[in-house]
Amino acid sequence: MKKASVRKSGKSKSSIGEYAWLKHYPPGIEWRTEFKSEPLANILERSAEKFSDRVCTYFFGKTISYSEIGRLANRAAKGLQALGVGKGTRVGLLLPNCPAFVVYYFGILKTGATVVNCNPLYTVEELDHQIKDSETEFLVTLDLAALFEKADALLERGNLKTVVICPFADMLPPLKSILFRLLKSKLLADTENSGKPDRIVFERSVLDNDGAYARPEITPETDIAVLQYTGGTTGTPKGAMLTHANLTINIQQVDAWATNLDKEGEIILGVLPLFHIFAMTTVLNFGVARGFKMVLVPKFDIDDVLKLIGKTRPTIFPGVPTIYNAILHHPKAKSIDLSSLKFCISGGAALPAEVKRGFEALSGCSLVEGYGLSETSPVATCNPVEGALGEGSIGIPLPATIISIRSAEKPEEEMPLGENGEICIAGPQVMPGYWKNPAETKDAFTGKFFRTGDIGYMDEEGYIYIVDRIKDMINASGFKIYPRRIEEAIYEYEAVEEVTVIGVADEYRGEAPAAYIKLREGHSATAEDIRSFLEQKISKIEMPRDIEFRDELPKTMIGKLSKKELREERETD
Repeated sequence: MKKASVRKSGKSKSSIGEYAWLKHYPPGIEWRTEFKSEPLANILERSAEKFSDRVCTYFFGKTISYSEIGRLANRAAKGLQALGVGKGTRVGLLLPNCPAFVVYYFGILKTGATVVNCNPLYTVEELDHQIKDSETEFLVTLDLAALFEKADALLERGNLKTVVICPFADMLPPLKSILFRLLKSKLLADTENSGKPDRIVFERSVLDNDGAYARPEITPETDIAVLQYTGGTTGTPKGAMLTHANLTINIQQVDAWATNLDKEGEIILGVLPLFHIFAMTTVLNFGVARGFKMVLVPKFDIDDVLKLIGKTRPTIFPGVPTIYNAILHHPKAKSIDLSSLKFCISGGAALPAEVKRGFEALSGCSLVEGYGLSETSPVATCNPVEGALGEGSIGIPLPATIISIRSAEKPEEEMPLGENGEICIAGPQVMPGYWKNPAETKDAFTGKFFRTGDIGYMDEEGYIYIVDRIKDMINASGFKIYPRRIEEAIYEYEAVEEVTVIGVADEYRGEAPAAYIKLREGHSATAEDIRSFLEQKISKIEMPRDIEFRDELPKTMIGKLSKKELREERETD
């Protein structure tokens, strides 16, 4: 697997000489590794052949083997090709964690098309923007009302050619499937009353074939496997173009790092949503590449997850700090046996030291913090799984990855060890750029280094520490929330004259939005009025936790609304 590199990080002309992290790089891991890329769908083909009888997915008690997932993906590929999907076509996945996500993710990739991950929690407005920007033509979703109604609304807007509907109940064990249809039929959509019935295709017709799909020619270094939408540092949604090379190499980088895992028998707990880049790599791609069993959880519920841990005995548990914190403080946590856990990696947000120590004491498993972004596939750094850890650090660079701390004002200049600057990343997992956005792509790079927009420093041992995130961005359970978007939605309310949104500390999510509003003279409104208005404008996670009305909002000397004073006020409360 390790031959000529697709993209080499090269030798940095660093003023600090030899890379600091090489002084104490984990034993058995070679930083100067050259990885070989390949089409991403190859990882499923290998596992379906090599681990044919192993369980690939576990979903509400129903298991599907690797060979069966492989066959379904082949049939999905042929069925999609019959609908007109081909190389370069963008196909959206509007799905929670479920076997259909795995089948269609790889089915799309097999056709040479590009996966466009869509957040099921997004409003129709948010989804419509992403569909139009990405030029997505096909969408795969479930027959659940909460999802189908959004897909149907998108069809009505005329930007999609076809929606493929997968039956949720078919993914359940036989008895649960029957009971679901009988007792929870209200959750199912009335698909026959679609406004565009001629554009709806049901899964049974898509999969009704022999699976002998036409194999496209894929160039891993340049062909786009996934369009992963991110607000980046500006808050404007952009599609990070992730090539087959980016993603297959990041799998190998994570694999090299996970030194304490066995070649077989590992079980991954898939609590994080697969449409999010962190889970897409550390649960789906990594799990399938290694032939591990994936326990898929469509919606996080702390009680259900604790029961599932006790029942399925997972060994790998990628998560975000809020999830580990919720388990740590659950009243029944001490009665749940967490001893099966071997590899827990936290990402998406800063991991508080008390949460790390507490979870490790509770589980007996080392909880390591990693770091990355959608633009880096995503994993770029991580603390060693075994041996020395950097307390409060996001770790050291993965193999073939270079981290450079650059001057925020002059990004071409590298900062000395110990001094703050912008964290910049170079490596084979870094995207080539943003979809249809050359200006943003140019601004995002300084030479070969991707500018993360996060401020941090590197110590003498090569460990990186984040000092501050983008000034205005709100980080809620690993999801990036941008105040400007919330502000623009609130401004649409007739009674609002001015609004400022900031991030405030939140015990569960880490951060949450808080809105400060000045009403127009002679108008009135309550916090509930504002929330009701916003329900169709923004997603639930973007909904302000606090809404406060004020006679005046702080401004700068030139009259620009200022967030600084509100932040300081919150910090002194």
